Amino acid sequence: MGMFCNQCEQAANGVGCNISGVCGKKPEVATLQDHLVYGLKSLALYADKLGRDPEIDRFTIEGLFTTVTNVDFEAPRIGGIIKRCFELKEKARAALAASGTTLSGPVAEWKPAEDLNGMIVQGEAYGINAQHVNEDIRSVIEILMYGLKGMAAYMDHAMILGRSDAEVLAFVQKALAATTDPNLGLMDFVGLSMECGKHNLTVMGLLNAAHTDTYGHPVPTPVQLGTKAGKAILVSGHDLKMLEELLKQTEGKGINIYTHGEMLPAHGYPGLKKYGHLAGNFGGAWQDQAKEFVNFPGAIIFNTNCIQRPSDSYKDRLFTWGLVAWPDVKHVSGWDFSEVIAKAQELPGFPDNPGQEILTGFGHNAVLGVADKVVAAVKSGAIKHFFLIGGCDGAKSGRNYYTEFAEKLPQDTVILTLACGKFRFNKLEFGDIGGIPRLLDVGQCNDAYSAIQIAVALAGAFNCGVNDLPLSMILSWYEQKAVVILLTLLHLGIKNIKIGPSLPAFISPNVLNFLVENFNLGPITTVEADMKAILG
Repeated sequence: MGMFCNQCEQAANGVGCNISGVCGKKPEVATLQDHLVYGLKSLALYADKLGRDPEIDRFTIEGLFTTVTNVDFEAPRIGGIIKRCFELKEKARAALAASGTTLSGPVAEWKPAEDLNGMIVQGEAYGINAQHVNEDIRSVIEILMYGLKGMAAYMDHAMILGRSDAEVLAFVQKALAATTDPNLGLMDFVGLSMECGKHNLTVMGLLNAAHTDTYGHPVPTPVQLGTKAGKAILVSGHDLKMLEELLKQTEGKGINIYTHGEMLPAHGYPGLKKYGHLAGNFGGAWQDQAKEFVNFPGAIIFNTNCIQRPSDSYKDRLFTWGLVAWPDVKHVSGWDFSEVIAKAQELPGFPDNPGQEILTGFGHNAVLGVADKVVAAVKSGAIKHFFLIGGCDGAKSGRNYYTEFAEKLPQDTVILTLACGKFRFNKLEFGDIGGIPRLLDVGQCNDAYSAIQIAVALAGAFNCGVNDLPLSMILSWYEQKAVVILLTLLHLGIKNIKIGPSLPAFISPNVLNFLVENFNLGPITTVEADMKAILG
């Protein structure tokens, strides 16, 4: 069985995984995900003409998120999603036919096989390389598709909290349908990719409002990296609602809740930090879970992407929730976490062992609350430059660049950071400038929205454009959420972004030249060379 997947930064040989995914994805899972994407395009042909159908729109968002890297590795589960996609497509086809419109062609007439093996065989014909014969058009279609997947991840979190946007959902269906149109050219897909970035700004704003309206604006908060005596549950992923429900259900039961990875910023939200048993953060970024989780003496649950192949040493106490799935790992459906709680109560838990504290909670509301001090520090020369150093972390070599870059920055610079890339350096001591910490943890990857708001506010204060600020973006990427955040930054016209540790394998030479010429987007080189180019 063949596969080809190049959607993440760790694509084999910098080209693509064709035997088995570096992420742990098996060929049958890869081809089923390709099949699901093809089915979503078929569904979109009808949904785009029908208008908004809440069931179809919700399914499409979940379906796209399911195919993001490190989400769903369970073949039968994906097969069931494909079948549901076909049922919804047939529902939409019938509704459209009732209005006098019929569609024809291979995509519109898509029908999955009855059994899983048949779906896998079909999926082999629906891969990336079948999307377009022109390398550059195929490259931009991939950028658009991965942008849609990343945006779907953020929209899923917003929808869980009851937020949605009809214009965004309409765009998702329009864009998916457009990828099947052989009459569209390169610049059509460039335009759709930029439009995806625009809509993602709306989605990140929507999610930010959902978080802050529900849990309050994040406030600077010290987070304990040590342990408290008691039973323990570790929550990994991104979803705050799931964490809140678990905190409610474990209150008064002697169980301490620890965050992992992108859940770290949860400690800054007043509506979550009020729970005394939200004890601290355990471990670092997602790629270290296999060596760290063996030392966690409690239950572990994933609520979104970033799951890795679990070892037998902790697989029996591992749970998944939401769209996350791994073969032979128990899955929690809905909001009842009693099975997770029961497992935690069986296990020994931690002794009391306090450790280092790190700060989180520097969302735009907190930073702009001291904007006058920041502006004054810039005007006085106390702060010379701002650096946004953040993004996805990963296991591939070369990511020590980000630690070294942060360490070597002059003392008159401030570092904004977000996403799991911060675990490379967030335990280091950077000091402060006139009471302003030199390292400001803005939050999760979706909190790029907060970083954008900070930049826009500073530009307003200095009466200049964002590109004229003493601000440089040094970004790391791994998966599709990073792609859509980059599209959002490009939509906003932000230039001179450095990205690494390598450029996406799906960007063709001509498309890369376009990005360099129009946005001066470039790869990281060496710390010394990049720092000299920025600071002189």
